[in-house]
Amino acid sequence: MSHAELDSPVPTPEGESAPVAVVRKRPKPGERRVQILEALATMLEQPGAERITTAALAARLEVSEAALYRHFASKAQMFEGLIEFIEQSVFTLINQIAEREPAGAGQAGRIVAMLIQFAEKNPGMTRVMVGDALVFENDRLQQRMNQFFDKVEASLKQCLRASADAATPTVDAAVRASVLTAFTVGRLQRFARSGFKRLPSEHLDASLARML
Repeated sequence: MSHAELDSPVPTPEGESAPVAVVRKRPKPGERRVQILEALATMLEQPGAERITTAALAARLEVSEAALYRHFASKAQMFEGLIEFIEQSVFTLINQIAEREPAGAGQAGRIVAMLIQFAEKNPGMTRVMVGDALVFENDRLQQRMNQFFDKVEASLKQCLRASADAATPTVDAAVRASVLTAFTVGRLQRFARSGFKRLPSEHLDASLARML
């Protein structure tokens, strides 16, 4: 039987149309996995959502907890899915900035601005980035986010070498990259811990001008 037949009214003996039972479509392969991650990110946007249980996540999706575990072996694996999204998104954008703009202070400023814009658009992800959502989870998740910011700092250091002090370029670039990374993390923490009221982009251009 085709989908068109399923969706069509069923004629009754009296010539009237009887209501058709709603048929829930089965998600395509990988679709449910994305839905779970999207729901988790959305729940992290709510006040006081530092710790989310699989029961609450399942209830939001109107599925059983067992259904969640058919796609993820553990809640830690769900958070790893969010971290993978953050990593792929951010480092793809960093590479694009590096390709389009010459190395130097301007490129570093663009990277910082991109990170802050990413956080503003994805507040739930911000809680993951600064570790607030990972406090009660597996330690390896926090370690992975620490490595994420180490890689961001390394990218900043690389592009700042072009405009570093000629006498000590490596040291100068390292110091400035460290300051920019600390500034970015601080802005994201304030954003998350203010309940997303203090935007990280506040006075951003003026702040970057003073640091760069």
